[in-house]
Amino acid sequence: MTERTFAMPARGLQPFLHDGVVALRAPTQVWSRADGNVGEGAIDGIYHGDTRFIRTAAVAVTGGDAEWLGMSAHEASRVVFEGLLRGLDDLSADPKMRLLRERTVDEARVTEQIKITSHLTYPIDAEITLTLRPEFSPMHAVKAGMPESRAWSERPGGAGTVVLTAGPRRIELETDGSVRVSDSIEADTAVVVTWAVQIPPGRSVTVAWGVRMTDDALVVRSGSTPPPPAVYGGGSIDDRAERWLATALTDLNALRLALPDHPDDEFYAAGAPWFFTLFGRDSLWAARLALHANPTLAASTLRVLARRQGRSVDPATAEEPGKILHELRAEAFDIPGEGFSLPPVYYGSVDATALWVGLFGDTVDAGLPEADVRELLPAMQKCLAWIMGHGDGFVSYYDGTGRGLANQGWKDSGDSIQWRDGALAQGPIALCEVQGYAYEAVMAGARILDAYGESGGDAARAWGARLRRRFADRFWVSTPEGDYPAIALDASGRGVDALTSNIGHLLGTGLLEPHQERDVAALLTQPSMLSGFGIRTMSTGAHGYWPLSYHGGSVWIHDTAIIARGMQRAGLDEAAEAVVENMLAAAAGFDYRVPELHSGDPAGSGGSDPGPTTVPLPYPAACRPQAWSAASAVTAFEFLSASR
Repeated sequence: MTERTFAMPARGLQPFLHDGVVALRAPTQVWSRADGNVGEGAIDGIYHGDTRFIRTAAVAVTGGDAEWLGMSAHEASRVVFEGLLRGLDDLSADPKMRLLRERTVDEARVTEQIKITSHLTYPIDAEITLTLRPEFSPMHAVKAGMPESRAWSERPGGAGTVVLTAGPRRIELETDGSVRVSDSIEADTAVVVTWAVQIPPGRSVTVAWGVRMTDDALVVRSGSTPPPPAVYGGGSIDDRAERWLATALTDLNALRLALPDHPDDEFYAAGAPWFFTLFGRDSLWAARLALHANPTLAASTLRVLARRQGRSVDPATAEEPGKILHELRAEAFDIPGEGFSLPPVYYGSVDATALWVGLFGDTVDAGLPEADVRELLPAMQKCLAWIMGHGDGFVSYYDGTGRGLANQGWKDSGDSIQWRDGALAQGPIALCEVQGYAYEAVMAGARILDAYGESGGDAARAWGARLRRRFADRFWVSTPEGDYPAIALDASGRGVDALTSNIGHLLGTGLLEPHQERDVAALLTQPSMLSGFGIRTMSTGAHGYWPLSYHGGSVWIHDTAIIARGMQRAGLDEAAEAVVENMLAAAAGFDYRVPELHSGDPAGSGGSDPGPTTVPLPYPAACRPQAWSAASAVTAFEFLSASR
């Protein structure tokens, strides 16, 4: 047995994703370039769970580099790359030698077929070479631009098989070619597969390889139940909505995960590449936005999170009784240079608990069977106790460890809670939208308690009524842009006065008066907030606005979808229609796979620097696909269906 190890490269930057090609079946994914080769981009690799198992998977054919014609995605899990081999061709004008590379991803397995087709009148001899470089780097190190190549050992398997091992992680390579391990390729260690082939005149030759990956430490597995049948018809709504929905449903199918102890209870992974695991907030919002597309998954998401509901007080993990989980991983998630280290089981989310009740209420309204409702009632009661345990203050957060998330709402970056002048708010922080979620949760909870003969409904309604009065008294601010709810109250109880998209999450929750909802909708659809491709996270009138700021001017399509949904629930259909049109414009601009977020630059033609753009510009590090971005397609489609 031979042990292989490598030196760690110099520190880099977080990889950009916008120009990568991904094929996935969570928790497995492959990122490559548009020619199919894996390795030239910083994000490139074959991943399983929270590990990049293989850094490079490059194909070469004798006679010169292939010249690539294009790439086509056949659902989320299968991608086909096609090019020309002019180095093997004759001298005529028409190309006659074609190369096709078809990649398929399944749980823990990646397979490829490499096909050469000839239209020549004579046979061609060629050698196909596949170069694989194992890495076994932790995901958090890849994200930080500091991949860590772990030592691995090799042993032969059966014919055409080699097994590579690094601790609890293993790669089994299977191929119909000849396999060797080489130390001489670019001064690096690689597994090299070669095929000597002869392509007959007018015929094709196909070779194949695949890897199966095992991680004994992995805490999630792929969803195993058949995806639900399509519940939406086509052809009569809007072509953009139809195409976006079709792409989104295959992405959501590929993002389904389960925990090994309950493999039939599925939930949506948050997104590729970084978040192939259980995220309370993300999984809840994705299930809620896509509820009518997959009501079974919404119910199972509730069950999965109920089993992990907080039971004790643990400051290190932010666990509290009744609190809903934020994130689950096999090991701590450390991001060098970003100042935080999240434990494997982490509860640092201020909104997931209320969002759990919100999804429960929607699922009950959608027809959740009585037995399932009664099974989940104890978890709901614990959620309500946690929410109302904040007394007659506001639901707020503060990371006392210095290692957790400084901001614990959906805008969880360190600079997301800003004043209009750009100064950062100091915690504890009480976010405006969290109060809306809390009000909606206690009112829905009260209704369910009454319907099922349980006590506590009156207390929940009374607490909600007091919260509503407190919010009206404390949260409103007056600025040159108008009067609106503050994004948050800071440590001193002052309203943080930047105009942000957070206020849109209040629509339809019942926390605002109808005239206040109309005013909020008007603000969110004015040019400073509505970009043409969605609602900006922060107004262009704020000092901290920047169109490529993660939470300070960019557009998140799920954020826009939540606001459109709230507008519709509030009866503000004209405003919702304008917002949904923005969503469809963004979907078309991203070829119907909308990333996690994109630039807040205004839609238009020509102009200043940075100026209007005819297509939405990517935020280059945005995840894609992202569960709640994909689920937003369901929201847009349902709005159009209801309004036609």
